[in-house]
Amino acid sequence: MTKINAADFKTQAKALLRLGGPLMVNNLAVAGMQFADAVMAGSLGARELAAVAVGGSFWFLGFSLSLGILMAISPIVARHFGAGNLDRIGRYTRQGIYLSVMMGVPIILIGQFAAAPLLEKFGIDPDFRDLTVGYVSAITWGAPGIFIFLALRFTTEGVGHTRPIMFTSILGLTCNVFLNYVLMFGRFGAPAMGAVGCGYASAISMWIVMAALGGYMFLNSHYRPFHIFSRLAPLRLSAFKEIISLGFPIAVTITAEAGLFSAVSILMGTRGTEITAAHQIAISFASTTFMVPLALSAATTIMVGQLIGAGKFQEARTSGAVGVMLCAGFMTLSAMFLLVFRDAVVGLYTDDVAVTGIAISLLLMAALFQIADGVQIGAAGALRGYKDTGVPMAINIVAFWVLAFPLAYLAAVTYKAPPNYVWAGFVVGLGAAAILLTWRFNRLSRRAVTQTA
Repeated sequence: MTKINAADFKTQAKALLRLGGPLMVNNLAVAGMQFADAVMAGSLGARELAAVAVGGSFWFLGFSLSLGILMAISPIVARHFGAGNLDRIGRYTRQGIYLSVMMGVPIILIGQFAAAPLLEKFGIDPDFRDLTVGYVSAITWGAPGIFIFLALRFTTEGVGHTRPIMFTSILGLTCNVFLNYVLMFGRFGAPAMGAVGCGYASAISMWIVMAALGGYMFLNSHYRPFHIFSRLAPLRLSAFKEIISLGFPIAVTITAEAGLFSAVSILMGTRGTEITAAHQIAISFASTTFMVPLALSAATTIMVGQLIGAGKFQEARTSGAVGVMLCAGFMTLSAMFLLVFRDAVVGLYTDDVAVTGIAISLLLMAALFQIADGVQIGAAGALRGYKDTGVPMAINIVAFWVLAFPLAYLAAVTYKAPPNYVWAGFVVGLGAAAILLTWRFNRLSRRAVTQTA
């Protein structure tokens, strides 16, 4: 990694934190929705909590694939913004919106017609399978709305205007909790739908945040130079192709990691209600703390992309390195917190003695893999700023599916080992990804500086 003096570190860290601060709030609000879903479902019982856990993992497989493709908009827009090509930004936003609808409709169809046979084939415990199918069927109605929101979000991210994302996410959290209360518990005359109501609450919230961010960007003069809404343009194959060619490897990269966590959640779903519920508690907390380095990773992508667009390759390398350090530093603090307060964390979710014991053992494993998780997501964000997505995709596939998943499968299915042994696969996969992605960033950024010297 490049050597960084204290002044450069302070300058880049301040810029990244200023840009990433609103994204942290956004990501924590998203995690807050997941936390609220878990806590409110848990208050109804272990079956409802398990249904939301497994159903959420099933939904997230399709969501993460679409998320990754749309994430390409951020580095593309950042490059054009850094180079001063403002008139090209709206073109990519519009193509992203078209693409969002194209991806959202098939996911709705899968949720309505394929969820039941797939979950049965996966061997999900019949005790909560029907609830899981109902949850998936409900939440997938929100797919087009949240994908359009993402296309708008990554546009405003790319131009460095991240505060609107923070406010819309807070709105989304508020709506999600309120709608959970109404639809899960049957308040204000609504039927009590339990876990299925949780799915509908999430879907409605997705459309609300899309409308809020779209309305803000339409009315605010900050976005007028980009001509996002000035015309109803047809599909532009060149822009469409660029988004997909850059975004598909990102999608595979994200899905490789998210898919690993989702696949392990599904494996846990074959082990009974208590293990599934404990896994959901531990994964919910780990996902919440991951939101901070995820935001810093997105900020690193934006900063690196804008600096490269402006031809400042040494500063881009420094910014990327600082981003990795900040992500790793936060996750180190998170791991320390987890080791000290794990009992209190589990107590927020449940008072079931059997579930509590399993969840505490899983949180100990989470403390081990969090630092590696911070390093790998920081390096991945820096590499996206360089529009380098193919090699990171290959690294994540190997780390998560050649190394981690076979270990988790052997522990969960073949040997029926305790759940913390299943989570050992996470430690191996994330550690390998952290080492290889950091090596890739260091090599690529150094070469970019050398070639332009």
